[in-house]
Amino acid sequence: MIKLKSVSDVQQLMEWRAEVIRAVFDREPARELLEANSLYYAQHLADGSHLAVVAGCDGAECGCGAVCFTEELPSPDNPSGLCAYLMNIYVRPDFRGEGVATAVVKHLIKEALKRNCNKIYLETTAQAKPVYEALGFADMPDMMKYYGKKF
Repeated sequence: MIKLKSVSDVQQLMEWRAEVIRAVFDREPARELLEANSLYYAQHLADGSHLAVVAGCDGAECGCGAVCFTEELPSPDNPSGLCAYLMNIYVRPDFRGEGVATAVVKHLIKEALKRNCNKIYLETTAQAKPVYEALGFADMPDMMKYYGKKF
């Protein structure tokens, strides 16, 4: 079961966010980072630019995911200019391999498509890549990330 979360669920989402940071970045999240995340959730859940879900398995919370909605200049490959960036997708180790991530991602994709997003993308780990490929994601060529050269 996938449950949509709201501003009233920020504390629960913060617990998930801290767990994701610990698992993905292998470090305890800094207090300042958690405060920034809390403010982000409060603002963006309220204005609809962020949607967060938690998955339940046999009465236990087992995974989470989210999507950030943005807009860019429309182009031939994204005529609506609407973008959905899937993020914070995580399944607790005891529940992996049971289709939780697939269910969460399918739910987020459906929400993005309802909003007419022509561009749905995410970042992944090597471990999770097969899940996303099975759902129709492919590597994005010609993308680069800026790492801060000083001018």
